[in-house]
Amino acid sequence: MAFPGEPHEDRVIEKLPDPEKLPEVVLISHSTLFYWWPVWVTGFIMAFVVYMQGGIVELNEAKRASIYTTSGPGLTFMLVLFLVIIFTNLRIRGMASLALVLGLGFVAMVIAWMGWWDDIFKAIPELSIQLNMGFYLAFSTLLFIAWALAFFVFDRLTYWRVRPGQITEERIIGGGELSYDTRGMLFEQHADDFFRHIILGLGAGDLKLVTTGAKKTSIEMPNVLFAQSKVRRIQRLVAVKPDDAYSALN
Repeated sequence: MAFPGEPHEDRVIEKLPDPEKLPEVVLISHSTLFYWWPVWVTGFIMAFVVYMQGGIVELNEAKRASIYTTSGPGLTFMLVLFLVIIFTNLRIRGMASLALVLGLGFVAMVIAWMGWWDDIFKAIPELSIQLNMGFYLAFSTLLFIAWALAFFVFDRLTYWRVRPGQITEERIIGGGELSYDTRGMLFEQHADDFFRHIILGLGAGDLKLVTTGAKKTSIEMPNVLFAQSKVRRIQRLVAVKPDDAYSALN
């Protein structure tokens, strides 16, 4: 404390810590269209197979089409499309996923015990599912464009940023932000859907945040990529006090 008439020195803060340099985890919730990547990948592969090994069929005097001589590519594409539709619309979590796998294995064993597999494999070549190269290219290209727009553009218009002591919901369009204090916040990951999250999602998961205080808020974040690793990183961030994080920057 300086008395009147005595020299004193003002302390000047040259530089405040930059919040952008704090450790953070960014959470992006994707649409279910993300799980459709096997369909357009398979479509492009089948188009290449038909182009390399397919035969030319005369449709009329002016048009020709490149078609594979057997039903292999068409049957494969239809099977992948069917499985993706089923697994992206049916929610089978936790023990239910294990029960389904065991059930399918039991059915396969029963069919083998009855000797029906030979009849099934003999009937498959009789199925005539032949799609030309133009269909594979057109369908896969349109689906890929929709998938890319959803994954790289629309899904990222709203995201969550987790920092020590704070989680912020940020919206690119409109520039709105909502901030929540992480003290006492409940952060959990729903049970994995084996087919949707592990196989199609490559480690995706559904997350849930429940805030505390006078007005509790529940935030659902479905289809977050690499969910388990991000949960572990968030748990470490939440345990860090904001003052300690800022002190580390100085």
